[in-house]
Amino acid sequence: MPDTELLDLSATAASTALAAGEISSAELFELYRARARADADAGADGLNCFTWVAEEQPSGAGATELGGVPLAVKDLFCTEGVPSQAASRILEGYRPPYTATAVSRLAGAGAPLLGKTNQDEFAMGSSNENSAFGAVRNPWDRERVPGGSSGGSAAAVAAGLAPWALGTDTGGSIRQPAALCGIVGLKPTYGAVSRYGMIAFASSLDQAGPLTRTVSDAALMLRHMIGRDPCDATSLSFPGTVAMPSAVRLDGVRLGVPRELSGEGIEEGVLAAFRAALTLAEGLGAQISEVSLPHAPHALAAYYVIAPAECSSNLARYDGVRYGRRADDARDLLDMYTRTRHDGFGAEVKRRIMLGTYALSSGYYDAFYGRAQRVRTKISEDFAGAFSQVDLIVSPTTPSVAFKLGEKTGDPLAMYLSDFCTIPMSLAGVPAVSIPCGLSEGLPVGLQLAGPAFSEGRLLDAAHALEAAIGFHGGGARV
Repeated sequence: MPDTELLDLSATAASTALAAGEISSAELFELYRARARADADAGADGLNCFTWVAEEQPSGAGATELGGVPLAVKDLFCTEGVPSQAASRILEGYRPPYTATAVSRLAGAGAPLLGKTNQDEFAMGSSNENSAFGAVRNPWDRERVPGGSSGGSAAAVAAGLAPWALGTDTGGSIRQPAALCGIVGLKPTYGAVSRYGMIAFASSLDQAGPLTRTVSDAALMLRHMIGRDPCDATSLSFPGTVAMPSAVRLDGVRLGVPRELSGEGIEEGVLAAFRAALTLAEGLGAQISEVSLPHAPHALAAYYVIAPAECSSNLARYDGVRYGRRADDARDLLDMYTRTRHDGFGAEVKRRIMLGTYALSSGYYDAFYGRAQRVRTKISEDFAGAFSQVDLIVSPTTPSVAFKLGEKTGDPLAMYLSDFCTIPMSLAGVPAVSIPCGLSEGLPVGLQLAGPAFSEGRLLDAAHALEAAIGFHGGGARV
């Protein structure tokens, strides 16, 4: 099969072709490995999607459901013997002695590791400009960001450098880059996928999920990631299995549009694409009504107390003693701690550590962290109330299309607002998926659907029907 045809195959189609013997896993792996290697070698002239690329196909991919479809993995996941650096100088060159559960389950199902993808350092960012290994560029326009923090994974899939990729979502880090790069991104229910081996940012929010070209690919990948893991006390048994989506219509499906996430602050071009998608949904038989998430406008503020507080606690372990970077020629222990963390962490990580440490400090804990957790409870209650009226909630994924590199780096609040539409779902722990729904200014727009906990099957079915009706083609991103 010619290379151009191989690149046009979705991961699901490629797995079917592999099982039928129409293509070989070695041929498919080498095609993507060569493309990923070429981008990595291009330096500033490339997209900078990868921090490490495999030299050869790992053994073991074969007669399994995934059958040898190569997998790109965010640098936030530990992979045994392979650099796992969280895009941070403090972990530069670190090679863990074990592999994250999500990665090992996908590998066991037949998805060989293609490479590790660039990201915002420790998953802290919305633009992928915070990486110690340089910014990732959006394949639709190289002067624009791919979104973050899973920007390397999203850009690699959109550009045809990987058939699919594994990312993480804390406040929107899968869905936001998926939207800005014109692909599918799914944040599962919190606890549905083990966090064991994920380098922690905010433990009560972090969740692994797929970044793919199609909704079917996301379902196939999720099927092999879910389930209880004895190594992760927060993981949960998933009820049933993840079926491949097949819906072509939305008859009887009640879609709720939250007024708080679909009006003020959303670019007009994004709203136009969103409204066009709602019209298509109605044509497929969906019932659309307005719902309210009254505490959603407070989600951003609550998130930027809770997440930095947990980050401050989780990143305390990077002290130059146990593993990772250690400052040389320190005068004493305190100097070694100070210089290690000063030199090893980037500006955004330091900002969030300081915010979180302050929020957890004596005299401020209840005023900040405690209050933010109470707001989080209210947001969860808002979703429960909305889901008593509708089946799924639908909104734009991001307030804008991809913005230019450097445009928001000097204004942290403007950067944080990029996650305005995705953070409420993260705080509530419910699943949400972003699918492309059109273009604005020649750049992709994302449509977000969210459902109750463990409703991934229904969510993916609805997304599949809308995906077919929208008919978005992402070929403009191919490099």
